[in-house]
Amino acid sequence: MENLKNIAVIYGGSSSEREISLQSGSGIYEAVRALGYESSLIDFNDLIDLTELKNNDLIFIALHGFEGEGGGLQKKLDELNIPFTGSRSSACVNTWNKRKSKEILKANNINTPKWLEISEFSKDILQNGLQDKSFDKFKPFNTIFLKPEEDGSSVDIFKITNDEDLKKSYESCTNRKRGFLFEEYVDGKEFTVTIINNKCLPAIEIVTDNEFYDYDAKYISNETDLVETRLSDAALNEINDISLNAYNALGCIGCARVDLLQDREGVFYVIEINTVPGMTSHSCVPKSGSFIGLSYKDIVKKIIDASAY
Repeated sequence: MENLKNIAVIYGGSSSEREISLQSGSGIYEAVRALGYESSLIDFNDLIDLTELKNNDLIFIALHGFEGEGGGLQKKLDELNIPFTGSRSSACVNTWNKRKSKEILKANNINTPKWLEISEFSKDILQNGLQDKSFDKFKPFNTIFLKPEEDGSSVDIFKITNDEDLKKSYESCTNRKRGFLFEEYVDGKEFTVTIINNKCLPAIEIVTDNEFYDYDAKYISNETDLVETRLSDAALNEINDISLNAYNALGCIGCARVDLLQDREGVFYVIEINTVPGMTSHSCVPKSGSFIGLSYKDIVKKIIDASAY
């Protein structure tokens, strides 16, 4: 877009990821101003009417959770002909719902862990426990994950190895009345690949002492290491190809982050794709850019330039 001057950063909102969104948005806002653009920082909770945004040349979406990643905001902005960063509504719908995302990945022959969907995490599930026939698809297994069908930042994700873990998950769950997935546990390494404008930034291996890359490991702990991968050239090409295939299969554009696992035999599995990835000081996107000398501000500029105006 020529003569791009005004960029509003939308952040905050009311989801479980509000605090992370506040951090992401604040960082992006400072970078946008440092790049020389006029900018305003707008909490989604304070936005009464989206037409208020029409006086901006671009909306930088830093709004995590359903409000910013579920597709509704993107659809309304498109209807109002207001340009914004990231994927269109259809891709957000595809990626926000983990079941739908996995179905699309499977249809495109992209590996993703096996899953079992449930409409809500009801107490009935505790009666037969992991011996219930519905869990046969995971056998033989030692571990499975339980995660919400729609949520982010590892909220209400539990690692389950026995019926006692299942019971503890039920007791600890903050919102049981929504769809969940039981997902096959892939024993191995965890990676993430940032894609901006169809180009992969260096893949990151996530190393944490936590049981998995949970909320604490992502945003709080200083013990989590985000390291540049030490994969062979062949494996690096493979993880980039898989990530790009997933990005395109789900209809993503602009910036997105693909999360993957690699089992002990070297097979990669796509877990999910984030269309509004975190941009905090602990986040993978700016860290990935740093491996090739890109500053936080450089990454923000690339995302702006990759936006489909």
